[in-house]
Amino acid sequence: MVECYLGLGSNLGKRRGNIFQALAYLKQDPAIKVLKISSIIETKPQDLSPQPKFLNAVAKIETSYNAQKLLKRLQQIEVKLGRPSPHPKNHPRSIDLDILFYGDSKIDEENLKIPHPLIGQRDFVVQPLLEVAPELLGTLSRLQKGHFPD
Repeated sequence: MVECYLGLGSNLGKRRGNIFQALAYLKQDPAIKVLKISSIIETKPQDLSPQPKFLNAVAKIETSYNAQKLLKRLQQIEVKLGRPSPHPKNHPRSIDLDILFYGDSKIDEENLKIPHPLIGQRDFVVQPLLEVAPELLGTLSRLQKGHFPD
């Protein structure tokens, strides 16, 4: 099992319900164990576009999926909750599920980059992430300065 951190966000429909439903789907998956969930916070869209505010949270999980299989599973959950696939970038969404960290792995593939490349610039991720994993403060500090772990 690999310890991972997932970002969850929603700004369409029943935002809180969308996050709870995504967590329920994660908990139903035998290859995923949800260990801890942050508080849910409300934030403005990052790009300040005229769209509804987001609710955001972070979940700490363990999984037996490899990173690509976990990504595929998260995308399946997004579709179940009404997010089109493919979807336009930076548009309103019923749910957004991102892999923030996958163990100690650094992955740089076309469809998957871990640690998430913008994590250090997103307070809506940093705040809930530090709530569930305060031990990541040093790593996040380096990411905010643009230094990715080797």
